[in-house]
Amino acid sequence: MPGGGNRCGLQPISLLQALATIILAVAAAAAAAWPAPIAGTSSSTSRVAAANGTCQSRVAPFGYACEEHTVTTEDGYILSLQRIPSGRGETAAGGGGGGKVPVLLQHGLMMDGVTWLMNSPNESLGYILADNGYDVWIANSRGTVYSRHHTSLVSSDSAYWNWSWDELSSKDLSAVVQYVYSQAGQQKMHYVGHSLGTLIALAALSDQQQQIGMLRSAGLLSPIAFLDKMSSPLARAAADVFLAEALYWLGLSEFDPTGEYVHSLVTDICKQPGIDCYNLMSAFTGDNCCLDNSSVQVFLAHEPQATATKNMIHLAQMIRGGTIAKYDYGNAGDNREHYGQATPPAYDVTAIPGDFPLFLSYGGRDSLSDVQDVSRLLRALGQSHSRDGDKLTVQYLADYAHADFVMARNAGERVYAPLMAFFKLQEK
Repeated sequence: MPGGGNRCGLQPISLLQALATIILAVAAAAAAAWPAPIAGTSSSTSRVAAANGTCQSRVAPFGYACEEHTVTTEDGYILSLQRIPSGRGETAAGGGGGGKVPVLLQHGLMMDGVTWLMNSPNESLGYILADNGYDVWIANSRGTVYSRHHTSLVSSDSAYWNWSWDELSSKDLSAVVQYVYSQAGQQKMHYVGHSLGTLIALAALSDQQQQIGMLRSAGLLSPIAFLDKMSSPLARAAADVFLAEALYWLGLSEFDPTGEYVHSLVTDICKQPGIDCYNLMSAFTGDNCCLDNSSVQVFLAHEPQATATKNMIHLAQMIRGGTIAKYDYGNAGDNREHYGQATPPAYDVTAIPGDFPLFLSYGGRDSLSDVQDVSRLLRALGQSHSRDGDKLTVQYLADYAHADFVMARNAGERVYAPLMAFFKLQEK
C-alpha cells in the first residue's frame, strides 16, 4: 500500500474528523459547486447521458458530424474517442482526415471529453476548431464513464484502478496519439490539454521522445506541473492530511465524487440557508470570472468523473513534495522494484526540445495552477532551451481561474482565437 503508517501525525479521531470535513468540502466543490443544485440533475445523470455517447448527446444536436472511436492501451484499457471531422453543415471529411490538420483535445482531472463541448458552438473549443477547418479528436481517459471497459478487468475490480497519471501519460496518451496519427493519414497533430491534461503532456514530451514526432505543437491551458505553491485551501488541506492515502487504506481504490450518498448529502447541504456552494467552488478552483448558467447545467449533467485514488495520491505527493516525479510507492524497496532506485525518477521538463512549439495560457485567479508554480515551469522550460519567438507563446489572463479556460462565456475570443493563431504559425 502507498505511504505506510500514519504519516500525518494525527490521532485517529482527529484524522477521521478532518477526513469527514474535507470529503464533504471537496465533494461539494466538485458535485454541487453552485448556489443551488439544478433541478433534474443527479449523480446518475452522467450515466444516462453516457448511454447515448458524446456524439449523440453533445455534438450531433448542434448539426456537426461526429464519429465514435475506441482505442485499446497496451495494458488493456479500452478508451473512447470522439471525432468531429468537419464544421457545422459541412460535408464530413473522408478517411485519413480529408487532408485537414488533426487536433487532439485532452481533458483534466475528474472530467471527460465533454470538457470541450460545454458551451455553445461559438464558445466551445471542440466546435470552434471544427468550424475553422480542423479534424477534431476528443480523448476520454481511463476510469471516466466513456472509458470504463478493459480487456480482462471490470471497473468494480480494485486492480482496474491501479494507476496514476503516470499511466495516463505513458499508456493512454501514447495509444491515443498513435491512433489519431494513423487515422489522420500520418499527419502531425496539434495537442491541447487542460489542467491534468497539460501535466500528462509535459511528462510525455520529456519522457517519450517518440511522441514528439507525431505532434506539431502543444497548447497547455491552466498548466499543472509544479504544485507546491498551490493556493487552493481545499486541495492543500486534502494533501496535508493524506486524504487520498486514507481512502486507499480503507480499501477505496476508485475515487468517485458523485456517489449517491455523498451527492444526496451535498444537495441537502447546498439547500441550507447561508450555504453558498458557488463560493465553495471558488475556494477549490479560484474565483472564476466568466461562467454562466448554461455551461454550469452541462457540467452538472456530465461531471465530475471518477478517477483512481492512486492518481489522487500521486497529485498529493506533488503538492507536498514540490517536484514532478513518478509515483512514490512509499518505501525504498517498492520504489527499487518499480524504478531500479530508492526514490521515484523525476520528469525533466528541460528535456523537451527547445524547438518544439508550446502555447501556455494561465490565470491570475487560478488556485490550482498557481502563478508562482507556472512561473517556475516557465523558468524550467527556458533553462536549457532558447526558444525563438513563435516557438513559445505565453498568455496571462489576470481575471481567469481554473474553470474559465474551458467554461468561460468569452473563452472563444480570449483564449481560443490566440491559440488558433499560434497553430497557424506552426503550419507554415
